[in-house]
Amino acid sequence: MGIKKYRPTTPSRRWMTGHDFQEITKDSPEKSLTLPLKRTGGRNAYGRITVRHKGGGHKRLLRIIDFKRDLLEVSAKVIAIEYDPNRTARLALVEYPDKKRKYIICPNGLKVGVEIISSNEKSVEIKIGNTALLRYIPSGTMIHNIELVKGMGGQIVRSAGGAAQIMAKDEEFAHVKLPSGEVRRVSLDCHATIGQVSNIDHEKISWGKAGRMRWRGIRPTVRGLAMNPVDHPHGGGEGKSGQGNPHPVTPWGKPTKGYRTRNRKKYSNKFIVKRRKP
Repeated sequence: MGIKKYRPTTPSRRWMTGHDFQEITKDSPEKSLTLPLKRTGGRNAYGRITVRHKGGGHKRLLRIIDFKRDLLEVSAKVIAIEYDPNRTARLALVEYPDKKRKYIICPNGLKVGVEIISSNEKSVEIKIGNTALLRYIPSGTMIHNIELVKGMGGQIVRSAGGAAQIMAKDEEFAHVKLPSGEVRRVSLDCHATIGQVSNIDHEKISWGKAGRMRWRGIRPTVRGLAMNPVDHPHGGGEGKSGQGNPHPVTPWGKPTKGYRTRNRKKYSNKFIVKRRKP
């Protein structure tokens, strides 16, 4: 999992970096674990754009990933490490004794040939790739793919290089420090996977040119200041001008750049011990 540099044959190539993909052991995905992926262009069911700056990009196949790890007390063997175009992390293809295959989020350091297990037992070995109840994972352990509701499957800490840490435990909950710095209470009956998510160098990649973002399906983002007043509250003015007051705001006039939008009555507020922002 290293970073490769390119020869500066063009101005955009000079600062461009990319993944070397040395950890990848299989070029094509498992056909039985893929589905066609239809592009939305950022539009919802009514055809209205709800997410801007999306469109185009390479055609992709959706990989079906086992976030639940609910095949308990049965060891699985890692048979391949694969690239997934739909996420920043790598995938591990595992095979069970009955020849059933599944994709899981690949932890950093997991190798082909290693056996992993998902367990509800206290005797589960605390090693990279194993999934266990938070109740039986020691405090201080780095974890990922964490359930928020028992049996729902891992929902948080799934992107490249992500890792949470168990800080403490009480009678019903574990206090988990998330990558954002937030400390959150999670039920001891929820599952989590041991280790840090793979592809830890992802955040160091320099994309180098706009076209590379278009390949990923990301369209250009224009600054509000560069627009006309009809298009954005920051637009207009003679020459270069500031954002004005009471700005900065979104294109729809809502405060932004640090303005908190979380609902004060949200049901999960009671589970947050310490917020990521003071």
